[in-house]
Amino acid sequence: MGRSALLPGGRRSAIAKHPVAGPVRIGRLGLASDLQVDKRHHGGPEMAVHLYPLAHHGFWRERIGEHPLLRDPGAFGGNVAIEGLDETQVRIGERFRLGHALLEIGQPRMPCAAIERRFERRGMVAAILESGRCGWYFRVIEEGEAQAGDGFEPIPGAGAAHSVRATFMALVDPSGPIDSELVADLAECEPLSPEWRARAASKLRRHAL
Repeated sequence: MGRSALLPGGRRSAIAKHPVAGPVRIGRLGLASDLQVDKRHHGGPEMAVHLYPLAHHGFWRERIGEHPLLRDPGAFGGNVAIEGLDETQVRIGERFRLGHALLEIGQPRMPCAAIERRFERRGMVAAILESGRCGWYFRVIEEGEAQAGDGFEPIPGAGAAHSVRATFMALVDPSGPIDSELVADLAECEPLSPEWRARAASKLRRHAL
């Protein structure tokens, strides 16, 4: 769960997530009692549940050293901690059963400066943009309860053709190189969140000028 706290530099954030014992209700807007301080850029039904792969902590140890926060599964603001899964292995629109809730991947996570403030390390946002180690957001298709240790089971047949990593790298830089076929497909990809479909459409228009 996230609670409002001061980051180094004096700004408030709920990026730090803390383990919870027992069942937790997962509703359309996310986990019960989970807080978002900046509701303009975080939260809402398209960003209800965040997963940042634990597999990336090794990458960060190489980049920033043995930072104590890297021992925390919620170091990057993730609501769910899963081993053995990253952005190359999951697709936009793919669905997973977590406890009694059904979740659907709707978009990559766009990194923000709260990560660097929390870790007190510059360059982390740039490293995410360059590497595609972004994490992703789920929307909640079916509400329900889940708790630590519950299964995280993929639903066969769900999802579009595009991985979270491919989607992120194609759209994160509006003026960068373009794969026109991919970006056009993403602009019409129904499971992709409206914000990210708009990113794709904007990139197509920009490169058509």
